[in-house]
Amino acid sequence: MEDKVIVITGASSGIGESAARLLRAQGANVVVVGRSAKTAEVARELDSPYYLADFTKLDDVRRLAEELRRNFPRIDVLANNAGGVMSNRRVLTVDGFEMTIQVNYLAAFLLTNLLLETLIASRAAVIATSSLAQRGAGKLDPGDFTLADNYGQQGAYGKAKLMDVLFAKELNARYHSAGISAAAFHPGVVRTDFSKEFGGGWDFIYKSFIRHLLISPQKGADTLVWLASSQPDRDWQPGQYYQKRKPKPPSRQAQDPRLANDLWESTTRALGLDQPEL
Repeated sequence: MEDKVIVITGASSGIGESAARLLRAQGANVVVVGRSAKTAEVARELDSPYYLADFTKLDDVRRLAEELRRNFPRIDVLANNAGGVMSNRRVLTVDGFEMTIQVNYLAAFLLTNLLLETLIASRAAVIATSSLAQRGAGKLDPGDFTLADNYGQQGAYGKAKLMDVLFAKELNARYHSAGISAAAFHPGVVRTDFSKEFGGGWDFIYKSFIRHLLISPQKGADTLVWLASSQPDRDWQPGQYYQKRKPKPPSRQAQDPRLANDLWESTTRALGLDQPEL
């Protein structure tokens, strides 16, 4: 682990922060990415580099990718962990996308693709923090990133987390032969403040007595830490969805290869990305 470079987004609190601390304790070179002032505090405690990026602004993601490419010629693990439950009303970002979809999915897709050449050259693992909420996504339109019709806070979060699973599967299908290993995981229902900033329908869970029935961020980070610190194709199977270090079948939609391909193509067009020639 001493020479592994591991980039973790959403690492200023919750699962991301816990994973950063646990992986740093194992000797990994952890790169801390977050949006709040606490990012610098976590990085100082870990003696790690850090980067600030607000995933509600895709220009921040582009800048982040440029800085990471410049400063890290090798990235062994990219943990696309940033995300959360957004507002209980539909909000569009400055980029014109629904905020939940952008923060939880589009930003990770963009960052990964902008780092793709580095990740391929590094034979990297790309890990997506998903959720059991992907099972409650409802029917997914792979070209709908604004959710103009029938918006609901929980449905938007479920769709974003379903997109994360499909993204990991399609990333692995397209680039595993080139060296990338991708997987998604469900951390469990974790006692974090990821709903606190935006409030809304789930905030009561994290503020009420129910909070004490949830697992700790350290336990929620366990599968992420295992995926990041172990060997793909030996310890875990790329392209799968994991829970408690075990492969679990996600929703039926998440297992649909045509949907995964259609989502990839739609996302690439929406973000104006060109796919590299390998």
